[in-house]
Amino acid sequence: MGNGVSSMNRHFCIVSAGVLTVLVGAASASADEYLGSYQARISGQDHQASDGYPLDTAAQMVRQDRANWHKFGNSDSEDQDDPWFGSNGQRSRLERMLGQGGAMSSGVRRAIINGEPLIEVEVYRNSVRVSIID
Repeated sequence: MGNGVSSMNRHFCIVSAGVLTVLVGAASASADEYLGSYQARISGQDHQASDGYPLDTAAQMVRQDRANWHKFGNSDSEDQDDPWFGSNGQRSRLERMLGQGGAMSSGVRRAIINGEPLIEVEVYRNSVRVSIID
């Protein structure tokens, strides 16, 4: 019997190690790939839509900043180019990602809505993260 228990334990350890390897591989394959970042000043012109009405959310303001940069050529001196948000559809996706949980802290949202901060936007394949630089 001692031999059977030892053999069973060895088999259990091998199967457990195999399952762990598969789980770790799946987790790393689903990790969100970092694509790059850009900086932008969220100024007064980014606080209103192209047709003049005031915007309500920080996500809308960051999206408007990218529309001002790519579509309208109305940039602030600190704005940087990005290769991800040139089309309306891409900016719409940006706004959706900004509305998700971890994209911006409540403090970052308040700073954007109530001021004209310089932000950094980190772009990942499936998400974005916004932080205040200045």
